[in-house]
Amino acid sequence: MSGMLTRNLFRSPRLYRGFATHASSIPGSSIPAVLHLKTGQSFSGRSFGAPHSIYGETVFSTSITSYTESMTDPSYRGQILVFTTPLIGNYGVPSNSAPCDDKDVGVILESSRIQCTAVVVADVAEKFSHYQAVESLASWCQRHGVPGITGVDTRAITRLLRDQGTTLGRLAIGPDAALSAPATSDYWDPTTENLVDQVSTKEPYELNPTGDVRIAVLDFGAKANILRALVRRGASVTVLPWDFDFNTVRDQFDGLFLSNGPGDPNHCMTAALHLRRTISEWDKPVFGICMGHQVIGMAAGLDAYRMTFGNRGHNQPVLALASSGSIRAGRVYVTSQNHQYALRLQDPFPQGWEPFFINCNDSSVEGIKSTADSGRKVWGVQFHPESAGGPLDTIEMFTDFLAECRAHRLQLGLPKTDPMGAAQVMPQLTQEMPQRVAVAA
Repeated sequence: MSGMLTRNLFRSPRLYRGFATHASSIPGSSIPAVLHLKTGQSFSGRSFGAPHSIYGETVFSTSITSYTESMTDPSYRGQILVFTTPLIGNYGVPSNSAPCDDKDVGVILESSRIQCTAVVVADVAEKFSHYQAVESLASWCQRHGVPGITGVDTRAITRLLRDQGTTLGRLAIGPDAALSAPATSDYWDPTTENLVDQVSTKEPYELNPTGDVRIAVLDFGAKANILRALVRRGASVTVLPWDFDFNTVRDQFDGLFLSNGPGDPNHCMTAALHLRRTISEWDKPVFGICMGHQVIGMAAGLDAYRMTFGNRGHNQPVLALASSGSIRAGRVYVTSQNHQYALRLQDPFPQGWEPFFINCNDSSVEGIKSTADSGRKVWGVQFHPESAGGPLDTIEMFTDFLAECRAHRLQLGLPKTDPMGAAQVMPQLTQEMPQRVAVAA
């Protein structure tokens, strides 16, 4: 009787989900690995994932959950990502495909592939358990050609990075692990490259074309949940390359959104100059997040600088200095962040602009907005209202943005819906693409 019960138990899919699933193997788990930091420290462990060595910028994340979302965030392009949470991989990796409709944007995670250069964990899970999981973290990394190291003290690494700031590093795998640390001149700094150009879409594309309000998104490396937040609130979204001159098609849209992205915002001066013209000549709403916020700031006349430490994690407190929509001045919001650069706080602020948020820990600028008397509706925030993962304290900023776009549309006497609008935009975008490619070249 007990044997029959056991057999029936393991035939039940619903009950079987409660048991940890053995990874068939941990790819590369017996191969030695060493993380070298440019400042001279080295940490030895075991390899998992892709069995090759790689350079990158070593950063840490304090996020307790959502390692799959962090690893697929394009803002981590070129970075060796250290997780402070000791156990990573315990719930595996889901299938990363979703429909493109008014609820989703084609992927479950934040992009179609792993974006970070490598991952560093204290203990990679040899078993995973989640009803949506289809593979282990190790096999996922191997499939995407991303190396990892486990068995190292990530808290010690994090303390070093907190003391000395973000540091260049090299993850040495296999035979390379037995070699001496690289010379100082050998380390590669990814921020010297235009990482935005590497992750941005090369051609315009549409999502939810029957939406009642048309939003253009400049893609500096957009997280999928940003697009998802717009689509699920009824917007028709047209995603454009980062350096596309929006001014050539701006009259076809009700609002402009600037996404997050990796690296140094000074590589995006072309976009900032285009945006400066947009802001001075166009009176419709503009909203930017992370890299998009920095581009708005540069267009307004502020400087962007490289922070010593940066902010990464799901628990960054920011203080609202002004009220706007769902945001109330004087309230502290807990936010999700991932950035190394910030806008420089200056007094006086550029005319027509004011600080919107400030970081409660380091007093860095976390948001700017156009003033009430400027006649513009422009906002930028350094944090991620869409989270994925993280707190949802500021998610309604997407609702606020689209409400302003819809209100402006009604002020112009336009109908609430225009199902043919998106179909009219794409041919014009296609005509403009040769000009964009020529400028980029």
